[in-house]
Amino acid sequence: MDKKAREHLRSRFQKEIDKTVSQYVASIPFDWRLYQQDITGSIAHAKMLAKQKIITLKDAEFIISGLRTIQEEIERGQFKFKLELEDIHMNIESRLFEIVGDVAGKLHTARSRNDQVALDLRLYLKEIIVETVEKVGSFQQALIRVAEANKKVVMPGYTHLQQAQPILFAHHILAYFEMLQRDAERFQDCLKRVDIMPLGSGALAGVNYPIDRHFVAKELGFSKVSANSLDAVSDRDFAIEYQSAAATTMMHLSRLAEEVILWSSAEFGFVELDDAYATSSSIMPQKKNPDVAELARAKTGRVYGNLIGLLTIMKGLPLAYNRDLQEDKEALFDTADTLLASLNVLTGLVKTMKLSDTRMKDVMSSSYILATDLADYLAKKGLPFRQAHETVSKLVQYAISKGKRLQELTLKEYQRFSPLFDKEAQQITLESSLAGRNVSGGTAPEQVTLALARAKRLVSKNDAGKTN
Repeated sequence: MDKKAREHLRSRFQKEIDKTVSQYVASIPFDWRLYQQDITGSIAHAKMLAKQKIITLKDAEFIISGLRTIQEEIERGQFKFKLELEDIHMNIESRLFEIVGDVAGKLHTARSRNDQVALDLRLYLKEIIVETVEKVGSFQQALIRVAEANKKVVMPGYTHLQQAQPILFAHHILAYFEMLQRDAERFQDCLKRVDIMPLGSGALAGVNYPIDRHFVAKELGFSKVSANSLDAVSDRDFAIEYQSAAATTMMHLSRLAEEVILWSSAEFGFVELDDAYATSSSIMPQKKNPDVAELARAKTGRVYGNLIGLLTIMKGLPLAYNRDLQEDKEALFDTADTLLASLNVLTGLVKTMKLSDTRMKDVMSSSYILATDLADYLAKKGLPFRQAHETVSKLVQYAISKGKRLQELTLKEYQRFSPLFDKEAQQITLESSLAGRNVSGGTAPEQVTLALARAKRLVSKNDAGKTN
């Protein structure tokens, strides 16, 4: 039946398509992945055609039986995809002709490949978004676990990659929890735009049959049907939105990956990666390379490129369908694969890495990380903060010139810069600095405990939402 399928596509023309063109336009090397969605959509369409008496119930049953046979063949690896049939739709239709005969031709009644592919993509993305949110939730749980296990660990907080103020490690890692929470919400919101059923739009103008679009939507689990047939077959906003959300998530993963790379270096020494999530050097036996984190950082650029590629495809397209839209799939599949794999592997990396709290303390003990606390101390004594800032700047400069840490300066040396300094200034510690930032969203232990409880509630709420 390959010949019949080709004749159907080429009946307008007097020449066979050139072989180079056939290879150029074929999408089956990548859109074969939509086989399940294509078959699921076709089964729902056949049921509707029978319900509306557009085809007989017997014909619909033959068609559905044939489609299920094809799905089994694909899943067993017995189906032969053919390049000359261009795409997944024609490959399935051709095989359906072989199984059930000419009745297979009735399946395409009241349907175009334009609304068919739009349906397949939406079905695919609905599944991918659910899986993505689940993976994000697993990563969040890993972050919570690491934060809770290291709740008392103090580390230097950075701005400009320079030591700034002491923070709790749990506070730092929960910042990524918040990023991922926004990511999960973006994907969930994106799902609202994906959850629209385009079938019944035809090629561009609707169809000239008494179809029941709402029946098909219910069969396929869509909450609504598209409102405009031209828009429905040419819209890829939902794919752009997914790509955008994925790019943002990858950006967050890349930021964490960058920190892991820094922290695991000898210069920082804050974490040690588990052997299962590191690689060795081909010539330097002492090395333990953070390749997983480095690749996550690099793959982020790929996902960015996929987003820009789709935006560029869409920017010049007139209504309605144009073949340019075939180029939406490879990038979309690549983004989904890359994001899911990155979430999965970084979840394992974070779960298994070991912290060195002593190293973090050592680094802070030789720095001037409590300088802001000294400025705040003077401000609380009544000195305007700008003057307090200037005073402590001079104090730090003096300590550096003497090769001393702030805690090694005598009270007399403190008072050379301001008479407002007393013994309390010498008692400012990492612990008092943390405790002093007891404001909502701050790094104080009490606030971090509240943040952990909130994070657990959010993850539980997300989990509960999956089952509803």
